[in-house]
Amino acid sequence: MDSSADNAIMLKVKNGDLEKMGLLFERHHRPLFGFYYRMCQDTELSEDLVQNLFLRMIKYRHTFTGEGKFTSWMYHLARNLLADHFKKKKKMTTDNFKEVEKLWEDEAAQETREEQIRLLEKAMHYLSDDKREVLVLSRYQGLRYQEIADMQNTSEANVKVKVYRAMRELKEIFQKLEKFSAL
Repeated sequence: MDSSADNAIMLKVKNGDLEKMGLLFERHHRPLFGFYYRMCQDTELSEDLVQNLFLRMIKYRHTFTGEGKFTSWMYHLARNLLADHFKKKKKMTTDNFKEVEKLWEDEAAQETREEQIRLLEKAMHYLSDDKREVLVLSRYQGLRYQEIADMQNTSEANVKVKVYRAMRELKEIFQKLEKFSAL
């Protein structure tokens, strides 16, 4: 997806051409669904949040300047919407990941892969919301560190440190779970 095209489309939406929001929806609804699903692991809620996000994007279109990447602005709103939702619910489901960063090719290892996925999901459960979020945004949503820094109002170096620490903690938790499950 071309970020300059997204910026141009969103500037048209900002200037009143609300029908162009459909183009942005077509381009971004799947990655947004993936972001929300990885954070809350609820299909219906994720679909609702995607819909609500596009409504929020229309409502706050005046805040889009066109200077940064559209996706940075979009994920900033997505994070805020998720935070608002959980503030209302006063809980965050932490059993969140259904994907693994590494894809295995060997079909004979299917049982092992399923166990690894289950352990990774369980390990993600033990991470704080902040650490899980930074991993989802960087590893699964493919956002650059600078984009994450912009949406979190921090430096790129700070985001790199957060990702490093989150990955290190995830690895430690995963290894402990792996040892425990082998017993």
